[in-house]
Amino acid sequence: MMVTTKGRYALRVMLDLADNMGGEYITLKDIADRQEISEKYLESIIAALSKAGFVSSLRGKGGGYKLTKKPEEYTVGAILRLVEGSIAPVSCVEKSPRGCNKENACRALPLWQGLEKVIDDYLESKTLADIM
Repeated sequence: MMVTTKGRYALRVMLDLADNMGGEYITLKDIADRQEISEKYLESIIAALSKAGFVSSLRGKGGGYKLTKKPEEYTVGAILRLVEGSIAPVSCVEKSPRGCNKENACRALPLWQGLEKVIDDYLESKTLADIM
């Protein structure tokens, strides 16, 4: 499993919003400036976070973004899965309608399933509050 730039930036955006919570909306420009990430690149990330209800948005003067829940209610795993799709270490253990055609004969499958469980359990045990 390799977390992409999109996954790393999504986590940074969520941490920035958590660090700067105060009831006011935070502009994407402010986040981009603090994180030194292109505002244009952040637009697609914040759109996914907003669509999933992880952040709320307000347009116009005084608008921007803010978390919809407390930092301790967001797991790193949920954030990464939202933008990455899958965080499986190998494709044969991804949660998809098609399984591996060698599933019944694969002696390595339990290894990959165990690794996926370790990764998932770890990322689900860490919240934004933990890493703030």
